[in-house]
Amino acid sequence: MMSIRVGCCGFPKRKEEYFQEFKLVEIQQTFYKPPFLETVERWREEAPEDFEFSLKAWQLITHLPSSPTYRKGGLHIPVGKQCNYGFFKPSEEVFEAWTKTRDIAQVLKAQVIVFQCPASFVGTAENIENMTRFFTNVDRGDFIFVWEPRGKWSDDVIMALRTEVGIIIGIGLIHCVDPLERRALHGEMRYFRLHGERNYRHQYTDDELAKLLQEAGDEAYILFNNITMYSDALRFMELAKGK
Repeated sequence: MMSIRVGCCGFPKRKEEYFQEFKLVEIQQTFYKPPFLETVERWREEAPEDFEFSLKAWQLITHLPSSPTYRKGGLHIPVGKQCNYGFFKPSEEVFEAWTKTRDIAQVLKAQVIVFQCPASFVGTAENIENMTRFFTNVDRGDFIFVWEPRGKWSDDVIMALRTEVGIIIGIGLIHCVDPLERRALHGEMRYFRLHGERNYRHQYTDDELAKLLQEAGDEAYILFNNITMYSDALRFMELAKGK
């Protein structure tokens, strides 16, 4: 049975208007600085019962303090502690960041958590070891873990990492890509994030949306993250309905 979920990365419209058109959104705020649980509870209460949230994991897990996204999030790291953050390091700070991410996901009743990594996070032996240790030590529960590598990772290394983690936790990492730029190394489910082909102002053409639908298969999450995300997502939903 075909199951394609479509939404935007964040709310490009008022929530009330968004809820009328879509059944899925990916929360971005959790990446920069986690909101209070009371705020998250209100989001869940405002949304329809059948509405689905996914969310990005807090950047303290994936990004180093030198990332400009720390400044955007208003984060201030104590002097001498910078080396304890990001890149899935086996530190108390990283696992505390996971705990906060997990707590928010539980309140939202979110099934999918996205770990978006910076381009500087590449396939070194240390990074692979840290990732493996992280994903095999956190309490996964019923979550689906989605990994979006933006640095240089070979297909062989990605597949080996997904397999190793999958054997231990019982489910592999879902390889998140923009399918118009790179083919996902996936199983039955896909998770696509559309960034406007590295140009936030790009509006997707009908041909590009048709190719996206072809890559989606029978089970996929499709999240648009470009300046015309709202209209592009609506156009894609109409295309998917036709299929």
